[in-house]
Amino acid sequence: MKLLDRIQKMDEKISARLVLHEEDDVVHKLVALIGHSCDSWYWLIGLTLVWFFTRGPVRNIAILWAFALASLAVIVLGIKFLLRRPRPEGEWGSIYRVTDPHSFPSGHAARAMAIAFLALQFENPLWFILLLAWAILVGYSRVALRLHYFSDVLVGWLIGALSGILALKFLPVLIQKLPSIFPSLG
Repeated sequence: MKLLDRIQKMDEKISARLVLHEEDDVVHKLVALIGHSCDSWYWLIGLTLVWFFTRGPVRNIAILWAFALASLAVIVLGIKFLLRRPRPEGEWGSIYRVTDPHSFPSGHAARAMAIAFLALQFENPLWFILLLAWAILVGYSRVALRLHYFSDVLVGWLIGALSGILALKFLPVLIQKLPSIFPSLG
């Protein structure tokens, strides 16, 4: 058996152990809610509302986060369409299965981890810790609901962490170069 085949088998076994059995409807709904909390359209709507109804530094943070999350989405979707790994078999989450049939990497896991790392800009470790715990739960929900394999989530977390760190490093440069977009931070 080839190394890649062995890794895939191990990934499937780990994923199967993390799958949520639907006997408990309340737990299933809670896990689904956690997973949905990182849907891209919620974050897009939220950041747009923050941008529209605020001024100054808060508005600029919304612009920066939207730019970082949009860039991350391009990277994740590029990898997904390049590799085209099918999602695990399952009944739940038809919206995801129809709009994005590819599993690797998990966009939700990447987005959640990027958000956790972007929160480091607030210089309050509690925000990072809370959002890191949330990111882990979002990733778990994706496997528990059979929308992703464990490796999809693991790589998503890594891409998200790296994207968040790079955004924090390079977004100040962007602010400096584009003062017309970020007037109160430039």
